[in-house]
Amino acid sequence: MTASDRAASPRPLPKPGILDIAAYVGGKSKVEGIAHPVKLSSNENVLGCSDKAKAAYRDAVDRLHIYPDGKSNALRAAVADRYGLEPERLTFGDGSDEIFALLCQVYLEPGDNIVQGEHGFAAYAIGARACQAEVRFAKEPKRRIDVEETIKCVDERTRLVFVANPANPTGTWLTGEEIRELHAALPPSVILVLDGAYAEFATDPRFEDGLALARETQNVIVTRTFSKIHGLAALRVGWGYADFGIIDPIERIRPPFNTSIPGQDAAIAALADREFEAASVALVEQWRPWLAQQLGGLGLTVTPSAANFVLVDFPTTPGKTALDAEAFLASKGYLVRAVANYGLPESIRITIGREEHNRAVVDLLAQFLAR
Repeated sequence: MTASDRAASPRPLPKPGILDIAAYVGGKSKVEGIAHPVKLSSNENVLGCSDKAKAAYRDAVDRLHIYPDGKSNALRAAVADRYGLEPERLTFGDGSDEIFALLCQVYLEPGDNIVQGEHGFAAYAIGARACQAEVRFAKEPKRRIDVEETIKCVDERTRLVFVANPANPTGTWLTGEEIRELHAALPPSVILVLDGAYAEFATDPRFEDGLALARETQNVIVTRTFSKIHGLAALRVGWGYADFGIIDPIERIRPPFNTSIPGQDAAIAALADREFEAASVALVEQWRPWLAQQLGGLGLTVTPSAANFVLVDFPTTPGKTALDAEAFLASKGYLVRAVANYGLPESIRITIGREEHNRAVVDLLAQFLAR
């Protein structure tokens, strides 16, 4: 469609490519006939959030009539202090999703491209296509980002390479050595985006969060979110850390009041509650291997995960498929996530729940497979 076609149209038309984008679909939160299902479909923190964060949220009620600090200065200082970062090299977003979109707006022109894994998070591709850029999907042998396959996709029009570590929806991860190998193979003009939404749950000593790499280089940005480990998904607060040369252009187009007063205050309080954070990690560390072992005992294949969820493969036999399993669990009040839209039609993703949730899921899937 040309500009003349749009100008001659009897109604406003979006720019080319927008209507070809598949809108993001989140995990299910409701099921007909069940008032309060157990939601294990969106990788939320099943412990909720810190009591300190709740108190900070409540205390913000008398300031709802004023604009928030557009630079998130108090939160900026808290994040910088917690992780030993330079405050001026931070940016804050309406969740880390907004930072991905801003990166695309800053760096992508029509004809440019991004590279992501073939099972990568949908938000990366949505942001790129909205800028009329191409999305290249690197093959993921064993459902892991592969350095060689990723580099094969990079050319002179590549501007961003997105790597979630650990990855969603697979839960797989790269070692610090592998991340540095990938970075070293990229042209200096290409930004490596390290999405650390689930970084706190990756406790293997070979895992690195990428912050040191971002400090030492000019083409790496690390993003984090308060939605997962801190349980503040409803408040939408994320942050990114990079060289000032990356942060400055993002700040120039970032919406001026994109994080709220309650969100900023709750995030500051959540950062200070190390006890809640430790409890959240401990729950996942205890039940993630148990759930994988139990599901494996049912004859199902579980992808090794470093996140707060597991990815489970089901047979292709009619009545035993991943979609059948998702529907069966929903009928019993347990919501999980089928991930065919991520190129994994035989899999469902299950958030690690409390003990009673995990045991119930295993028992229900045993019933499902025995039908």
